Amino acid sequence: MDTMTLWNITPWGFAALAAATLLVGFSKTAVSGANTVSLAIFAAVLPARESVGVLLPVLIAGDVLAVLTYRRHAHWPTLWRLFPAVGVGVVLGTFFLMWADDGAVRISIGVTLLLMTGITLHRTRAANRPEEPDAVATRAGRVKARSYGVLGGFTTMVANAGGPVMAMYLLSAGFRKFGFLGTSAFFFLIVNVAKVPFSVGLGLIDARALLLDAALVLFVVPGALLGRWAIDRINQRLFDRLVIAATVLGALQLLLR
Repeated sequence: MDTMTLWNITPWGFAALAAATLLVGFSKTAVSGANTVSLAIFAAVLPARESVGVLLPVLIAGDVLAVLTYRRHAHWPTLWRLFPAVGVGVVLGTFFLMWADDGAVRISIGVTLLLMTGITLHRTRAANRPEEPDAVATRAGRVKARSYGVLGGFTTMVANAGGPVMAMYLLSAGFRKFGFLGTSAFFFLIVNVAKVPFSVGLGLIDARALLLDAALVLFVVPGALLGRWAIDRINQRLFDRLVIAATVLGALQLLLR
């Protein structure tokens, strides 16, 4: 069956989805959080609930490319610290999707992202950034990791919007850009793959979603290549600002949709 007729997508709608898919690839290898724009485009072209299921395999394709690009830069102690809390967040998000109102979810996530952005900006201005990722060995650091982990798992399950949450955590922990991208790449590959059974069980991923994904996934590759080219030309200060700007944009999109 034709993907366009299956979803009643116009040529302009498909072009918008292709551009959003290219942006996913770019965000995975350059500016994490930029794919929040993709979330809005997918939700505008497709039914909101179905858009979550269609976007997930596209994100996984981008995660694979990011891991292949930055696999040497991952900080595994941070990942192991986050995963248990993220698992709790994914389970909570799954239950929440069974009955929650979309509007309330978007507003709560958007407000939370704006608050975390403000906190991160305050912290980075109040103290010099460390050269290496914060070990988060203190009790306060462990509490912060668990809090961000639960929220990241919840938001990624509910709206594929965990990127800005993790971006704020990794920035606040002092990650430099390549460590940031490598750690983020493995984090989202593992988490997004783990979300697949939950998404199938909720009916978010079906044959129609996979058919559309097959038509879109090739657009991830040029986006990822463009991001890899761009990252060498972005200094650390600009990288931080772009990540924060993308997070604020994503929060505002969630609030204003």
